[in-house]
Amino acid sequence: MANPEESKLDLFLQWLQLNGVQQRGCKIKYCDSNKGFGIFLSADDVSDGNFKALFYEINFGLLLVVPLDLAITPMRVLQDPILGPECSAMFEEGDVDDRFLMILFLTIERLRKNSSWKPYLDMLPTTFGNPLWFTDDELLEVKGTTLYHATELQVNRFMLQKKKLLSLYEDKVKNLVKKLLVLHGETESEVSFEDFLWANSIFWTRALNIPFPRSYVYPQVQDEQDNTFSSFNRNAESDTSKISSGELTDGKGLEIYGVEGQVTEVTPASVQGETVWVEGLIPGIDFCNHDLKPAANWEVDGTGSTTGVPFSMYLLSGSGKSHLQVEDEISISYGSKGNEELLYLYGFVIDNNPDDYLMVHYPLEAIQSVPFSESKAQLLEAQKAELRCLLPRSLLDRGFFQAGTLQKESNDKCNVVLVSNYSWCGQRKMPSYLNRLVFPEDFLTALRTIAMLEDELYQVSSLLQELVGSNGERQPTDKEVRAAIWESCGDSGALQLLVDLLNMKSLKYQAQFLCCSRMVDLEEGSGTEENDTELLEKACSTEIPEEYTSFEANELITREMMSKSRWCSIVYRRGQKQLTRLFVKEAEHALQLALSEGN
Repeated sequence: MANPEESKLDLFLQWLQLNGVQQRGCKIKYCDSNKGFGIFLSADDVSDGNFKALFYEINFGLLLVVPLDLAITPMRVLQDPILGPECSAMFEEGDVDDRFLMILFLTIERLRKNSSWKPYLDMLPTTFGNPLWFTDDELLEVKGTTLYHATELQVNRFMLQKKKLLSLYEDKVKNLVKKLLVLHGETESEVSFEDFLWANSIFWTRALNIPFPRSYVYPQVQDEQDNTFSSFNRNAESDTSKISSGELTDGKGLEIYGVEGQVTEVTPASVQGETVWVEGLIPGIDFCNHDLKPAANWEVDGTGSTTGVPFSMYLLSGSGKSHLQVEDEISISYGSKGNEELLYLYGFVIDNNPDDYLMVHYPLEAIQSVPFSESKAQLLEAQKAELRCLLPRSLLDRGFFQAGTLQKESNDKCNVVLVSNYSWCGQRKMPSYLNRLVFPEDFLTALRTIAMLEDELYQVSSLLQELVGSNGERQPTDKEVRAAIWESCGDSGALQLLVDLLNMKSLKYQAQFLCCSRMVDLEEGSGTEENDTELLEKACSTEIPEEYTSFEANELITREMMSKSRWCSIVYRRGQKQLTRLFVKEAEHALQLALSEGN
């Protein structure tokens, strides 16, 4: 007897087929408690005679084709006969944005008992691992082991966002949803903040930025200036219709409906112009999970020349893996994202993530406490200096403690040209360590300015005075200001400040960061990088067998949510500790070289 999960999946697959989705050698099935559902390579219903043709297609071509009519986009919301008029007024007045429209749509359709989107919505997750779903107690529980410990600013941002969402729900969503549900004939459905929070999380974890053909978004000839979703909505009445309800059932009398779709009158041959990028959800393709080496990527087919389906999105295999085997998962890439972003948006992390990064931030307010703060603030502004520094892990590949690469050599040439132009007096020699310095020049020049001593400040002023003339005929450029500061100060002061900033050994202010980058704070309460490694080695992940019912799975997910959240947080925190240690090592070595060379 099929369990509830299998029944939901079966209804969803029928719903996809009814709405024109073509599965070409792939299937959707349950992965595990961490991933949920995913897309896998399949050879089901393939005879021996055409297996070779299918093998060629799934390894070098199409896996899944979804008509763009099935996409949940702002245009669809504005075209909705009931939801559209209300949203159009708010949208044109600037009260809401296009993302709000889709989140509102998801909220309402989830509450509608007879929604044509029900088979799809029933397949979507109901729990999420990102911090927006952490309770206050959970945030306190994970203090020292999660993003709360890594950076209080980030957690405050989560909490602030949740408060903003709650305020938005109370001010705009609650009564509007009730009104719209009544118009839909849903008088018994009750809306809650959790419904809106669920829709918000669904959008942020599943939406794609889609390059729609312009002729699909704007099917009627319009003035070039008339390029808004609201203008598209004004012509919606003649461009939309309902797809007929299907007659498929789950064997228990439950009907599966096609969704309301837009019907354009544009022929495929006319799709030759520019594209319009629109955020939206694509049912089916949005079940692809993330992988560092994706097995596929998605593309849009405006003419139907690739898929045979005009205005469609499709999965194309072979982008990252040369050969796929039956039952292999078909993954895509969500982009080059560090663990902080993955955890914040999607609720998961990648151990030893090659795209991880460290963010170092010198707070603007801290400059007020340094000597000659006003003069230094003016110099920072004149240089267009950056007080925030993003340090990707990849920078370490060309540092002091890594082997050289061709890419490093090409970057070295750029650095040499840049710094060789700094010393117009010829008093300061070119640093020998320049080619291995991994820290961005925009950030180092800011640290040089902040660390500047009194005599160095006077020397900078003197050099710039000579440059602009006694009457101040012109203002020095930002490059000239940077050159004067480097000639006067060298690198040792900036590198010492950077070491202190990473270690927090001698700074007298409380720095604020966008991600954890202070070794003292990172190790306070949670211990060293080795402690985190030991915790991860002891951690065990409970997998949910596929034969579990949805009730058993939800109960197990609830028990294991803290364990999963804690594991993700430790992985994230350990990665930050590792990067901090490695960048401190780079900064300390550069400092020693700068001091030895008089820089």
